Amino acid sequence: MKILYFAWLRERLNRGEEDVSPPAEVATVADLIDWLAARDEAFAHAVEKRALIKAAVDAKLVKHDASIAGAHTIALFPPMTGG
Repeated sequence: MKILYFAWLRERLNRGEEDVSPPAEVATVADLIDWLAARDEAFAHAVEKRALIKAAVDAKLVKHDASIAGAHTIALFPPMTGG
């Protein structure tokens, strides 16, 4: 699955995307964020306030309890402002 990072997440991680193969027990967006944080200290620091992180699964905005089963792309981004 491809993980896309946007805005300050992209800047803090110094990458815009990565391909990952999470284990089967990683079933939700929250699980994925936890798994990514456990394997990458920079990611863990960037998402310390996890409630602020927004997610999209295959281009559909979702909450952290959304399933990632069968997902091709997960986008993670900070809150957006309008204008």
